[in-house]
Amino acid sequence: MARKKQSGGRKLEGWKAKSWIKVYAPEFLGKQFIGEIISSNPENIPDRVMTVSLGELIQDYSKQNVRTSFRIMNVGGDAAYTQFNGHEMTKEFVRAMVKKRASRIDSTISVTPLGSARELQVTITAFTINHARLTQVHEIRAMMVKVVEDYAKEADFETFVSAMLKGDLSKKMFEACKPIFPIRRIEIIKSESVSSAAARSAALIR
Repeated sequence: MARKKQSGGRKLEGWKAKSWIKVYAPEFLGKQFIGEIISSNPENIPDRVMTVSLGELIQDYSKQNVRTSFRIMNVGGDAAYTQFNGHEMTKEFVRAMVKKRASRIDSTISVTPLGSARELQVTITAFTINHARLTQVHEIRAMMVKVVEDYAKEADFETFVSAMLKGDLSKKMFEACKPIFPIRRIEIIKSESVSSAAARSAALIR
């Protein structure tokens, strides 16, 4: 019995030695509170990734189907600060947008917003009202890519990500593509920091 008490005491002491760190979104997203992380050593926290619903983050519950991720960059006191790491629409939401006798048009490209050293890999998807011919699919895909690449040339990283998450960039693509063929919806269904993707690939190889 005495051994069990001593073991429990050590565990309790270890738990007490840890502290809760509040994690915040980047400044361009209002430094919103994301969540908390517990650690006994704040130096081990940087590079961890936190995930939160976009709807909760920007208080727009029509965006509950979008998950955003943020990488912790530094810790000061009991607060941790992050940079945008990527986003993804839930698979259930994307599947619900696919209709019979209609076309789904996908394109994945990498862009570097104006003045930024950070690349983003984005996946764009268009959903048509009716089935599109192959030539129309090619035209729509080319136009979507052009709109995103052109916008990246004139918008800095924060402006680009904000327009992407809030749907402004999707609206630009929709307006540009609808003269080609009846479009029901265009979304950037996924984005990811290219450097983050490369780091994970390297880790898998090792």
